[in-house]
Amino acid sequence: MAFIVNRIDHVVLNCRDVDATTDWYVRVLGMEREAFGEGRVALRFGNQKINVRPTGAPNWETGAVDAPGSLDLCFIAEISPDDVGAHLRSCGVTITEGPVPKTGALGPMTSHYCRDPDGNLIEVASYSTPD
Repeated sequence: MAFIVNRIDHVVLNCRDVDATTDWYVRVLGMEREAFGEGRVALRFGNQKINVRPTGAPNWETGAVDAPGSLDLCFIAEISPDDVGAHLRSCGVTITEGPVPKTGALGPMTSHYCRDPDGNLIEVASYSTPD
């Protein structure tokens, strides 16, 4: 092989309403909204970025199926699993499952599952042990 992939640079999230989507990620997950390019919007957190693409956007290359609500995303929080659950509930977010033990890229973790405004499955996990 001529090269080895090092990391993911960004992910593109197709959505129905950019404002509703970004507002949820800012309010619930603490991300920062960022405008870039010609009217495009991204969500920043740590060294990561999610570009937020309105479904049907012209001149924006996307996957074969432009379908909001078709992603499963896992985010890592550096707080206890109990605090993750408490925070989600305080934001009025319905937890669909959790806390449950899972295995992430770095080993055992504890996860809570919920859905964003488009129905994407959002996993918020912690590598720390429950309180």
